[in-house]
Amino acid sequence: MSMATTTSSFMFLKLPTSSPCRTRLGSSRSYKFIKAQSSDIRKEHVVIVGGGIAGLATALSLHRLGVRSLVLEQSESLRTGGTSLTLFKNGWSVLDSIGVADNLRTQYLEIQGMVVKSEDGRELRSFNFKQEDDSQEVRAVERRVLLETLASQLPPDTIQYSSRLVKIEASSNGDTLLEFIDGSKLLAQIVIGCDGIRSPIANWMGFSEPKFVGHCAFRGLASYSGGQPLESRVNYIYGKGLRAGYVPVSPTKVYWFICFNSSSPGPKITDPTVLKKQAKELVENWPQELINIMDSTPDDTIIRTPLVDRWLWPAISPPVSAGRVVLVGDAWHPMTPNLGQGACCALEDAVVLAKKLARAINSDNTSVEEAFKSYGSERWPRIFPLTIRANLVGSALQWDNPVVCSVRNNIVIPKLVRLGPLLEHTNFTSESL
Repeated sequence: MSMATTTSSFMFLKLPTSSPCRTRLGSSRSYKFIKAQSSDIRKEHVVIVGGGIAGLATALSLHRLGVRSLVLEQSESLRTGGTSLTLFKNGWSVLDSIGVADNLRTQYLEIQGMVVKSEDGRELRSFNFKQEDDSQEVRAVERRVLLETLASQLPPDTIQYSSRLVKIEASSNGDTLLEFIDGSKLLAQIVIGCDGIRSPIANWMGFSEPKFVGHCAFRGLASYSGGQPLESRVNYIYGKGLRAGYVPVSPTKVYWFICFNSSSPGPKITDPTVLKKQAKELVENWPQELINIMDSTPDDTIIRTPLVDRWLWPAISPPVSAGRVVLVGDAWHPMTPNLGQGACCALEDAVVLAKKLARAINSDNTSVEEAFKSYGSERWPRIFPLTIRANLVGSALQWDNPVVCSVRNNIVIPKLVRLGPLLEHTNFTSESL
């Protein structure tokens, strides 16, 4: 509950160097005294930092369980940029449990299978999802629509925009003081960090920066006013140190990507005309269908991003929570997109955390700190192997040695790969909230 303080007081706390508390985001740890004049500080019970998929899904899950939260988003509105993301049955199970899946299903095509080709257009292998796993459900969803759908189900004033965090401090009673770029302050009893791969909350808790994995990706969303021409299947094309893919999203939209090896993340380029030119140059001699899709792509939907991840080594990486501060989604476990599980795992995190936190809030038997530790213990054995697996799959698909690529295309993919085992990681079920 939000409430104004009625008295003026000061809190002093000496922090040892081993504490996660810091004065400014990104600063080094040191001894500090924390002083907070409570008469100037707004108070909140549950605060979610970040209004992306993880943040909105966590807020909606808590709302379904009767727990109010405040979502702080640094942008002036929902960050609806980007293209689309692929959700497998585990993601749809979560969306079902929080009551938004059916609305999205009516807008997006169910993908029936996938086909793998070489760069010269030769088909190497095809799969049917239902034949491999009759419970599987695969759809690509526009990120913008997913965010808007989640936000539309939240109570009014749940999301506070233009709330860029610049300072985090821990108070003596376990609350967390958040200061924003406009000088306003908020004292939160519970903080849930859903602030993405460059998470200030994760940095404050002692996590390392995500590591560049040696690949970058172009992405785009083609648009066909008269209807897109593709079958409902994922199409992959594998080359040498280069791969591409495209999948129909809706009757009028097609998502595509190109992933290429790079020795560094490279400069940030925002000019969409330059991005499209660079992307097309990479695959100019590849199958014409891919080129046609790129030609049908509005320039302003094209993005280029370096791929990164963070491996959560046992006994080395910090725990997911520090007191009553906890991480969800990319803020905790950024992973490469090679298994299509980044958004799915963020959705899983959201419902698992929400159930444990709501139970702790509504019960005297479990503390919030215990609930957060239980969440970490349950999620880590799933997240850590998936992050590594996604990385290894991506590395294998980015081979550039001609001999190795020939073995991959002529032996491994046509004769050895089985899709069923590769989909076992989607076996996560969320009960209705």
